[in-house]
Amino acid sequence: MNMQSQSLPVEEGSQRLNSRKQPFNLLRWFSLISMAVIGTVAVALGAVSTRFVIEESVQRDALLTAQFIQAIASAEVRHVSIPNIRTMGELLDPRQDNDFPDVDPQARASARGEFLDHIEHLPDVILANVYAPDRTVIWSTNPALVNTRIHADEDLDRAFDQRIPVSASYHNVDKGREEQKFVVPPEYIFIENYIPLFDAEGKNVTAMVEIYKEPKDLIARMERGLALIWLATALGGGLIYLGLYWIVRRAAILLAAQQKQLIANETFVALGEMSSAVAHSLRNPLATIRSSAELALEFDAGPAQKNIKDIIGQVDRMSKWVRELLQSLRPLNDDPEPVNLVAALHDSLMAFEQQIAKAGVNVVFQPQQTPMVLSHPVQLTQILNSLLANALEAMDKGGTLTITLEPSDSRGVSVMLSDTGKGMSEEQRSMAFRPFFTTKQGGLGVGLVLVKRIMERFGGGVSLDSREGKGTTVRLAFQLIQ
Repeated sequence: MNMQSQSLPVEEGSQRLNSRKQPFNLLRWFSLISMAVIGTVAVALGAVSTRFVIEESVQRDALLTAQFIQAIASAEVRHVSIPNIRTMGELLDPRQDNDFPDVDPQARASARGEFLDHIEHLPDVILANVYAPDRTVIWSTNPALVNTRIHADEDLDRAFDQRIPVSASYHNVDKGREEQKFVVPPEYIFIENYIPLFDAEGKNVTAMVEIYKEPKDLIARMERGLALIWLATALGGGLIYLGLYWIVRRAAILLAAQQKQLIANETFVALGEMSSAVAHSLRNPLATIRSSAELALEFDAGPAQKNIKDIIGQVDRMSKWVRELLQSLRPLNDDPEPVNLVAALHDSLMAFEQQIAKAGVNVVFQPQQTPMVLSHPVQLTQILNSLLANALEAMDKGGTLTITLEPSDSRGVSVMLSDTGKGMSEEQRSMAFRPFFTTKQGGLGVGLVLVKRIMERFGGGVSLDSREGKGTTVRLAFQLIQ
């Protein structure tokens, strides 16, 4: 029972850790949401554009067909010299042949025959019907439909009631509609047009011409137009998505880098405050210990002298650490100024001349230019001295130190310091710029941290490449003075 009660807090803690929310992934959520939104908008625009193209094409074809048939009707009436009080719409119904004694039967038959022949031979026509006002088919290119009365045709009723042309497009034959009895069925899309014909006063519809067309040329043009619409929509949506994705990706990378830098700064500040307090607290005790050891050394010439010297040596070593620590924590408030990079390198090499000779290191440095870079003389010297000290320590048994300059871009120059020393492992290389990490015996691990801070302070950068047993190359990137 006790064991179970003790395990509950552990399980609760584990559940709390598992339930902790993952950090918000800006790029992933943007890619999903933007893809959905842009895809929806693109499909909607494509659908609207497609519908617009189809409707406009059908309406335009219907308008031209209606104008053409009405023009033929007027022309045929005038051609046979029928009085203006009669129109083609009044002459089409053979059931009313006796209702107009003022019209010559032969002229009437000739006009009607010519008009219906024109309708039958219109381009792309697959079926043509003529309706009387009672919705009876009085003529058709399909003889089986003649004298058929059509019921419940909304488009036909609308054309008669509103006295306007009505058009519609279809992809499939509606077997429920009595008038759609094609001799040759349409292959793809077909268009239905209702064209009213009026009496002499233009008030009453005396006949309705129904034309079914399969305009293959128009259909081919519509298909090309629709393909271009969907291609443009897809390309436009894709370009918008890629453009926004690139912008947000850059922003996400920048935010991640800033967040990482902020965490590093907060960590460094916390470490700095703690280290500074410890360093300042150690300075006075170390000075007291060293003074006491020197005083004891003067009064004791016996065997304790070796131990006293060891004490002084270790105190000096700790004092050096304290100085390096305080120096690395000092705020970098110096303003940048032009510095001769080659001159600074020569000065540092001269300062290490004795150590270089003692270590048997061969220095290769043959600059072809003397660029002026944005930095600070004292801090640049501090950087170069730190890197030269590291290189010489890595080549304790001799080697070659190569220093080269090369342009990094139109506004920058890079300095590479390469040694043939011990090198670093991959794990050591990944931790090289972390505070207090060092591979040196008795090192503090603030040298490369300070190099990185100073280089970034003046708009430059530092990178390190190292192979275990092959050596190390440090690249310093500076901004040129234009």
